[in-house]
Amino acid sequence: METPSLFSPPLYMQRHQFVVEFVKSCDPRKVMDLGCADCRLLRKLKFHRHGIEVLVGVDIDCAAIRQRAHALAPLSSDYLQPSPRPLTIELYQGSVTEREPYTRGFDLVTCIELIEHLELWEVERFSDVVFGYMTPCAVIISTPNAEFNPLLPGLKSFRHNDHKFEWTRTEFQAWALGVCRQYGYSADFTGVGEAPDPDRGVGFCSQIGVFRRHADVSNAPMNNTLQEPTVYRLLYKVVYPSLCDNNIFQRILVSEVLYMAESLKRQWLVDKQGKQTDFTSRVHGLPSGEVRQVGEEEDGVVEGLVVYRHGSWVCVPLQCVFASPRVQALCGDIQHLQQALLDDSRVQLNAERNAIMLPDENEVEEEDEVEKDECEEGESALRPMKDGAEEDWETELG
Repeated sequence: METPSLFSPPLYMQRHQFVVEFVKSCDPRKVMDLGCADCRLLRKLKFHRHGIEVLVGVDIDCAAIRQRAHALAPLSSDYLQPSPRPLTIELYQGSVTEREPYTRGFDLVTCIELIEHLELWEVERFSDVVFGYMTPCAVIISTPNAEFNPLLPGLKSFRHNDHKFEWTRTEFQAWALGVCRQYGYSADFTGVGEAPDPDRGVGFCSQIGVFRRHADVSNAPMNNTLQEPTVYRLLYKVVYPSLCDNNIFQRILVSEVLYMAESLKRQWLVDKQGKQTDFTSRVHGLPSGEVRQVGEEEDGVVEGLVVYRHGSWVCVPLQCVFASPRVQALCGDIQHLQQALLDDSRVQLNAERNAIMLPDENEVEEEDEVEKDECEEGESALRPMKDGAEEDWETELG
């Protein structure tokens, strides 16, 4: 039960934002949300994933997962601008009281408003599975604070008809500290949803425990490899495009390079009708001092940093293209850029392999006009006589 007049933003959003801030500060790579239900937290994390590479949701309700799974699919922007890091999202049907070997080795496990849906006898099994078997590096558990309930208008019992219990702060912390002693964790307590000023003494509406595993407790997967699930049932899986995929990386890099090279070529053709100009500093706003550090100055022009013509081709030096921050982020140095372009048939380099060769459309158009004129002259010479005209061979032969 959440009352809009009491909480802004809504309480569930505050809980999710708490997890996002934890992810931002701790940078976990593998995250699992137990009791993911409508997948709202997973959707939030896919947009604020920071270092997350594996995002897993588990819930006993198969229908709830299937209904919301589509919201985790990649967007068009994920294909146009792939992330530097991989991301795999998986959704499973399973119980939090069952041991699943696949769940070992995670950096963070979240249980947001889940534990109160278990019977009290199941809580002990839950504790053993999460802290004793899965042993993640960190666990975030949120649950209603029963002391806050009198402040919720119209509430006569538990906040949800499926809740089996609701703990006070003392009860929650007693359970949590017992788990810490038994399984080698430490815990900090906080919450979201502050009470109005006169009632601050009741604590937060949702109490939160943040558990961190002691360094001497291992959470490595069995056989030190990521296993296929044997107990949980996979319902949905999607692998996001990323620059870790060599094919995607090559496609993005070549697209960026050709876009940059074409832009420099077009500007060169417009500017002074082909007069050699230093475009690296003007187009990208690089200080002239930085440009001169790349090559040697000769007659006021930095050698190797000018667009030039070679026959019917316009040559754009790789140094000019590499001045693009996006290209630099993809390649790191000019040598990697050169090697990547050598292996791609969509890019033509000059003999020295230090410039990209692009066709000059103006030259091509002129050649096309010449060919067109020659074709028309040939067609005129071969054109047949009009209907009705008589051949005068005697005159022609004299």
